[in-house]
Amino acid sequence: MSMNKEAVLKEASRVLDYILKDGLSEDEKQQIIDDSIDNFNENVNPGWLTYRKSVSTDATFVEWEDSMETFRDTKGNEFIDCLGGFGVYTAGHRNPEIVKAVQAQLNRYALHSQELVDPLRGYLAKLVAMITPGDLQYSFFCNGGAEAVEMALKLARLASGKHYYISTVNGFHGKSLGAVSCTGKGTYRKPYLPIIQGVQHVEFGNADAAEAAIKNLIAVGETVAAMIVEPIQGEAGIILPPEGYLKKLREICDKYEVFLIFDEIQTGMGRTGTMWAADYYDVVPDIMTFGKAFGGGVMPITGIVARPHLYTDDIKDNPWVLGSPTFGGNPLACSAAIAAIKYTIENDLPGQIDEKGRYFMEKLAKLKEKYKFIVDIRGKGFLIGIEYRTAEMGWSVSKGLFKRGVMTGGTLNNAMVNRIEPPGILSYETIDTILARLDETLAEVEVEFDVK
Repeated sequence: MSMNKEAVLKEASRVLDYILKDGLSEDEKQQIIDDSIDNFNENVNPGWLTYRKSVSTDATFVEWEDSMETFRDTKGNEFIDCLGGFGVYTAGHRNPEIVKAVQAQLNRYALHSQELVDPLRGYLAKLVAMITPGDLQYSFFCNGGAEAVEMALKLARLASGKHYYISTVNGFHGKSLGAVSCTGKGTYRKPYLPIIQGVQHVEFGNADAAEAAIKNLIAVGETVAAMIVEPIQGEAGIILPPEGYLKKLREICDKYEVFLIFDEIQTGMGRTGTMWAADYYDVVPDIMTFGKAFGGGVMPITGIVARPHLYTDDIKDNPWVLGSPTFGGNPLACSAAIAAIKYTIENDLPGQIDEKGRYFMEKLAKLKEKYKFIVDIRGKGFLIGIEYRTAEMGWSVSKGLFKRGVMTGGTLNNAMVNRIEPPGILSYETIDTILARLDETLAEVEVEFDVK
């Protein structure tokens, strides 16, 4: 069937009209809702809206605009963001300082020619070296978190000439083929089996298990390139490492000449109350991935930063061997990341998040005393998990908060845990509002499940 140009132009013009308008009529708002439902069912994935309704219970909530702490749907319903795009909005939604930098770059040039030197990539790489721990120095920028993990895994193999990876059970590293091979939950791995075979998973928090896996592989003639680990497991349910665990991994990796990869896509850029979780745990990995909040909540940009000794002659002689993403490190994304770094340091977002996180946790601890179906409150900074007796209770809390204008959610690998991951700029007044609405929701869920 040939393309109907007139129909395409009509549809594109109609949508652009919605985008370019300052305001929409009630009929237009309803039309966008109806279109969204049809488009997702017909052209995205027929199961997507059913999945998303697990929290909202209504597919007609269509996100349309936002500002710093909140976002709104086409009907004008406002939601306090307590999910933060799974860690994207550390600097807030549409932070004016970051938007200003991106708009200025857009007015100059948006993407690069691929041939001339693009200066913003160099400036950003220098800043990354300045804000990351130890001697982490060389950066490679890409577009999504899984892509960054792929680059980290590839670099480890290129630099070491070795093959196996050690990962952790319930760890989450993305869903591209290499990343999902290292992800530690069968739900995501089984549909793609057989995948990369050179991966062994060990218990998170058990350094002895990691050493045994490496030692045994070497004993049978295999080689181990790297161990990849989240400093704090996010999707598994906000699982903090035991004291000394990450330092022990560093010692083990040094002992067996294995590269240590920290996946800080979610924990980085101040989310846990320090610039990087590596800073708090006082460990320098060989490779660190970053993303989520790195683009300031305005542009998608992720990447890796590595220590100098990983950049071997082979990689220097052929800089394209690691990867060559067309849009990786593009000027618009780099301008956002540079502005995000400046805003984060200038306003001490990590310090703010550390103090606000402690305040939040203290208040949540009191709710735990009040509601006995809360099993645990854990986390660091603004990466907080509330664990309930059952997954059903967790989803009911998410739904109850959504009904009260607070967006949060369960974690992908552990539905019993309610994730609190708000923007770092959240005011204390807004935190108190969230806590009050959570109190109301917990009381409702207590009755719903007849908790004794």
